[in-house]
Amino acid sequence: MSDIDAAPRQIAQKSSFDEVAQTYAAVRPGYPAALYDDLTRLDALNPRTRVLEVGCGGGQATGDLAARAGQVVALDPGARLIEEAGRRVSAPNVEFVVSRFEDYAPDPGAFDLVASAQAWHWVPRQVAFPKAAEALAPGGWLAVFGHVPLAIPPPFEAPFKAAFDRYSPGVWGMPPSQAAYLPSGPFAGMFAWSALFGPVMHRGYPWTWNLDPETLGAYLRTDSSYHFLPEPERFALFDALSDAVAANGGVLAAAWETHLYLACRL
Repeated sequence: MSDIDAAPRQIAQKSSFDEVAQTYAAVRPGYPAALYDDLTRLDALNPRTRVLEVGCGGGQATGDLAARAGQVVALDPGARLIEEAGRRVSAPNVEFVVSRFEDYAPDPGAFDLVASAQAWHWVPRQVAFPKAAEALAPGGWLAVFGHVPLAIPPPFEAPFKAAFDRYSPGVWGMPPSQAAYLPSGPFAGMFAWSALFGPVMHRGYPWTWNLDPETLGAYLRTDSSYHFLPEPERFALFDALSDAVAANGGVLAAAWETHLYLACRL
């Protein structure tokens, strides 16, 4: 989203994830192994690392963090999402906590890594960076990462545009809400703005998500950026997009990128 600081509409969108927790946990993709390899290579993640995960959702990153860390405390404000994440990740070194990051009170310096996957944009920056810095031990790291969908390829572009023009006029061609995670987005600048972290390292990871009509429809129902639409138009749009995939070979090979921003606490 263009406005990274939480606003009333964003708060409502944020709460919507818990309403579709089971679908969210089942369909949302995890993160590239190369991202965790880079965290390990930079010694931000190792068997001694104490991780605080902000916005764990359905556990899409939690298990991979736990596999390389000593301890993970995973926060999410959604009780149903936490329940789903607990089903997905049963590692003994993970503690799940129902809480907003804004409300969580870690002991100062209790963690070596604060990690947030696809959730940092929901936390007001005035809270996010100072609280992360306070939670980190000297030399600790803040890792912010998220997925971004890229352009829809032919032959899907034309029917997708037609569906948007019918059910959500004017939206086609606008940057996706996830575009905040692109290098052109605000995150690197926000680290510098905070004056609490050293130089930001950025890594990008391209990947392809092969979406059949059912998976696409399920994913779209977990994407809060469509909640500005009334429910009838929203679901009609999702059905039209799924039908377009079914009518054009049954699989949308969608290009995505994951972007990581990493900096050490000063």
